[in-house]
Amino acid sequence: MTYREYGTPDTLELTDQPTPSVGPGAVLIRVERAAVNPVDWKLMAGGLDGLLDAVFPVIPGWDVSGVVEQVGPDTPEFAPGDRVAAYGRKDVVSGGTFAEFVALPATSVARVPESVSYDAAAGLPLTGLTAQRSLETLELTEEDTLLIHAASGGVGFLAAQLALEIGATVIGTASERNHEKLRALGVIPVTYGDGLAERVRAVAPGGVTAVADFVGGVLSETQAVLAEGGRHVSIADPTVEGAGGRWVWVRPDGARLQELLQKVAAGTLRVEIDRTFALAESAAALEANQAGANGKILIDATR
Repeated sequence: MTYREYGTPDTLELTDQPTPSVGPGAVLIRVERAAVNPVDWKLMAGGLDGLLDAVFPVIPGWDVSGVVEQVGPDTPEFAPGDRVAAYGRKDVVSGGTFAEFVALPATSVARVPESVSYDAAAGLPLTGLTAQRSLETLELTEEDTLLIHAASGGVGFLAAQLALEIGATVIGTASERNHEKLRALGVIPVTYGDGLAERVRAVAPGGVTAVADFVGGVLSETQAVLAEGGRHVSIADPTVEGAGGRWVWVRPDGARLQELLQKVAAGTLRVEIDRTFALAESAAALEANQAGANGKILIDATR
């Protein structure tokens, strides 16, 4: 699936493109599943043009699971037939994962345990690595009370599970229809929107020691509930850096992804899947993600 210029999802076209070259230290992956993330349609709209260069026609997509088809020179880590997954962001936006094949650096790629499905493996990389990096940036410990903005979303749901595993107390914002989903994890749910600070203070009168913002536009709410000396990060609002916080933009990391996949295999980390679309239906998949989904939107590149 490609787009020839910035635009809306309906400009995507099913086209024939050359099979990617496989250079030293790289692997060619035969794609089983790709996952849709909000960054895909934001990139497509030109919203990150000042941050990332694009070479048209662009094949969108950064998340992938599949099978190694070929390895490049000096790539001893992998062999044809290996089940793998990756967060496949590259320095230039062009050859993405909404395709039959994608070539990626071996350093971005992780092995998928046999007990982990291609669906879960594709839905994990960007969201899981972002959640992990956010908690590491916060230096979260079992002594912390963490507020997660958008705790039932793709990144937030995984971050909540990882934070609870650390032993932190977790408060999560969500719509009321998702409160039970969070309670089942052990998260204290609060409804987002007007009056959020009061609702959080009712649960944590002294404020929270850490905040992870996975939605953007909530800096004032974060500041209103953060205890003195507290830390905060955002993946959606770069202005937090001027307010004592950190803007997190996660890097591809095969070794870290391997750790997360092992947690999925062990049953300590759950990836929620909403729907799966055929490759030719990628525009509909992006639109479903824009509309809001209850879990990951996947693309089946085999059909």
